Amino acid sequence: MATFEYRCRQDGSFDVTLPVGAAGPSTDCPRCGGPATRVFAAPRLGRMPAALREAMDRTERSAEQPEVVGRVPGRRPARRSTDPAHARLPRW
Repeated sequence: MATFEYRCRQDGSFDVTLPVGAAGPSTDCPRCGGPATRVFAAPRLGRMPAALREAMDRTERSAEQPEVVGRVPGRRPARRSTDPAHARLPRW
């Protein structure tokens, strides 16, 4: 979502929050109902939480530059038993 600025001749400037690309060149003034024209400037984009931004960046990067890992993430190394009877058991 982005915030766009519009200006009414009678009531002045006001902001409208719309999806990017959905803002038209004019809209109705919320106070008087008259026509208001868009003030063409860069839309003010809202900031997203850092964790969400990092996750989206990581997802985007993985499409072309996947990370190479040495082991399955989150999996602990297997514990080895010190019992001699376990020495002959198969390992996977």
